[in-house]
Amino acid sequence: MKRWRCTVCGYVHQGKSPPDPCPQCGAPMNRFVLDQPLEPELEEMVRAAFAGEAKAAARNSAFARRAKAEGLPQVAALFAAVAEAERVHAAELLPYLEGAVGSTEENLQAAFEHEIDAKSGHYPPIIAQAIKAKRPDLEWALVRSRDVETRHAELYKRALGALAAEREVTYHVCEVCGYVFDGSLPDKCPVCLSGKDKFKKIG
Repeated sequence: MKRWRCTVCGYVHQGKSPPDPCPQCGAPMNRFVLDQPLEPELEEMVRAAFAGEAKAAARNSAFARRAKAEGLPQVAALFAAVAEAERVHAAELLPYLEGAVGSTEENLQAAFEHEIDAKSGHYPPIIAQAIKAKRPDLEWALVRSRDVETRHAELYKRALGALAAEREVTYHVCEVCGYVFDGSLPDKCPVCLSGKDKFKKIG
């Protein structure tokens, strides 16, 4: 007998094949994966494929924005459609990566730790290299990203408390630098100083 895990709700089924649909959330059988880790070499290959799909999604989204700005809506629509397809591919590969998705509490803790690591480990050497190369434009972009990572970590920590209290929060994202607001909105983004017109409501 094999153990199958629903990647939507976490339901575990034992049998030769997964149920169709999931008896807990109604997801189709193709949302189930075998509840066992991949061999290390295969997992590394899947991790690389996931990274490639995620990058392709971001890249094609940027291509879509440029095509739209150049007055080419049909090309923009194509890039946007392919970006969404690549996002779907990345989402399909993610459940195969050991420890990538856990319970919501585990995910919040992991996300918090990743943001702290990005701020203190990932960005400082890149910023230093940008300064050495005399590229203030890149330095500013990196500093904005680093500062926003700090904010993300703060929000994840807060969300862990809100999860226990079942508090409802509305979020807005600055479309220029990625700063995330919860609660009342300021007139300007505290990181890049963009106005309220650049804030996108999420959810």
